[in-house]
Amino acid sequence: MQKNITRIIILVNQRTEETLRNSRFDIRPTSAAIGAEILGVDLSQPLTPDETEALRGALNDYGVIFFRDQEITPEQHIAFAERFAPINVNRFFKTVSGHPQIAEVRKEPEQKTNIGGGWHTDHSYDQVPALGSILLAREVPPMGGDTMFASMHHAYEALSDGLKRTLEGLRAVHSSRHVFGAAAQYSRDVAGRIGNPDLATQDAVHPVVIRHPETGRRTLYVNRGFTVRFEGWTEAESKRLLEYLYAHAAQPQFHTRFQWRKGSIAFWDNRATWHFAINDYHGERRLMHRVTLEGVPLA
Repeated sequence: MQKNITRIIILVNQRTEETLRNSRFDIRPTSAAIGAEILGVDLSQPLTPDETEALRGALNDYGVIFFRDQEITPEQHIAFAERFAPINVNRFFKTVSGHPQIAEVRKEPEQKTNIGGGWHTDHSYDQVPALGSILLAREVPPMGGDTMFASMHHAYEALSDGLKRTLEGLRAVHSSRHVFGAAAQYSRDVAGRIGNPDLATQDAVHPVVIRHPETGRRTLYVNRGFTVRFEGWTEAESKRLLEYLYAHAAQPQFHTRFQWRKGSIAFWDNRATWHFAINDYHGERRLMHRVTLEGVPLA
């Protein structure tokens, strides 16, 4: 494993050098496998086409990119997102007043259950899954509330050749019904933050291993939040292999951890990553604004 980690570090360094030659931004990787902080950019100002493409390249290279100290309005948040793709309006989250393109991810001091508190990939239940999400911190607790991200490309690459061959022929069923539907087992304190259970009718089938539509990299595409079973298999038959893949991809060598501050932004690629919002700030308020981007069909 040490050799693998060393190889990943070398690749990160090579990608960093290449990106810096083509961008006015400074890029600081946050771990060997995934994530980079973008320095020297003010997102309250419109991006040029070259700047947009440089950030798109960084997102493709690192899976998730982070920005600090961004004092932006909801209109500027939307404008930044629209530089990359049309906006996907979420069906289930409460939205920001006057801005239906922005979903509110909120936890009040008296609430115990957070949103996103488990490894998942946004919108994998859609026939055309989301490209990515752009999450902005409006209010954060004095400590806690970090978000973990995991690289599904590196998780795939670390599998044995035999298991890779097995997975190449499989497709998986994803669904919104068990998470957002009428039968979902949410605690009462989530009421008002997530709704519209009658709209939770999405079922989609995607390859278990996708070829990323922009980078061409092989990427593991199942997640504990929304994947139900393998196509043609029962849930019972699927369970053991899916649990193995979930445990494998949750190993720390594939992770980065982001500590939020007010004005921080995380922009992640839903085709290439998982994320997990840590629920360790009971008694404190956390308010985030999320814009989700439309994607393209996966193959």
